[in-house]
Amino acid sequence: MKRKIMGFEKGASLLEGLIEKAGGCAVMDGGFATQLERHGASINDPLWSALCLIKDPHLIKQVHLEYLEAGADILVTSSYQATIPGFLSRGLSLEEGELLLKKSVKLAVEARDKFWDGVGCVSGNSYNRALVAASIGSYGAYLADGSEYSGCYGTGVNLDKLKDFHRRRLQVIVEACPDLLAFETIPNKLEAQCDSFRLQLQACVELLEEENIQIPSWICFGSVDGENAPSGESFKECFEILNKSKKVNAVGINCASPHFIESLVCKFKELTTKAIVVYPNSGAIWDGRAKKWLPSMCFGDEEFELFAPRWRNQGAKVIGGCCRTTPSTIRAISKALKETS
Repeated sequence: MKRKIMGFEKGASLLEGLIEKAGGCAVMDGGFATQLERHGASINDPLWSALCLIKDPHLIKQVHLEYLEAGADILVTSSYQATIPGFLSRGLSLEEGELLLKKSVKLAVEARDKFWDGVGCVSGNSYNRALVAASIGSYGAYLADGSEYSGCYGTGVNLDKLKDFHRRRLQVIVEACPDLLAFETIPNKLEAQCDSFRLQLQACVELLEEENIQIPSWICFGSVDGENAPSGESFKECFEILNKSKKVNAVGINCASPHFIESLVCKFKELTTKAIVVYPNSGAIWDGRAKKWLPSMCFGDEEFELFAPRWRNQGAKVIGGCCRTTPSTIRAISKALKETS
């Protein structure tokens, strides 16, 4: 009888298969908005990087290709802050908003296929055929007020409201056929069960069940102290919800300081048997209200190259970068993991 991993038979899960092909730890891409801005995109907007779905889709594909060339095994789509209410607020129709959500997946798939057509047939190439993970940002990301880093959504936000907010976006993204679903920067249990932290988490888990989603998914949290979720709730409470779900295949941390990652991977290993995904930011601190980065102790590419093998050895199965990391960061991570495998 085949051993089952994360609710799937071994070899049946795309994510598990990629991790095995990558030698036990896959590499994902890095900061998306960071790289768009390097190419001249103006994204100081509530839609953030999703604005490029409207104005500069060619830049989105270019950034995807740059991360593939750097060694990324997983591409995350430009849909983190792409929401139907957000598009409606810009005067777009419901149909136009839904088409833009699908476009975020289409652009990533086209970039992946173009890149693989070029290198896949080259003997001895060091690349894996990448998977496309559709990014689903938290309710706080839509608010664009920094609340994805605090979990403070204010009064009137309950489980039903969060599920209503996410449902149609999830349905549309699934229709676009990504390889994976990436619920990112979940600040609390509501969105990941029922206090402000619990609601976001529970909303995502229940939606995956209610919609009978068959695409492998992960849910990642932020952390501002390296001990708890941004709302202050303990990760133990989160994993009591996550471990019961067969629809959530991996869990992890994104957009937290890299200084926290090693201890958080160790903590998560004690709390779950699901695969662990980590993609920290550079260590810079984002002031969501002032809309600027604050001075802080940051990792450079050399530090990522040094620490990525340590995170893998502690139990991380997917490693990448978030805000303020670049293709050179991902190249350093990929190089370090291959050299120490």
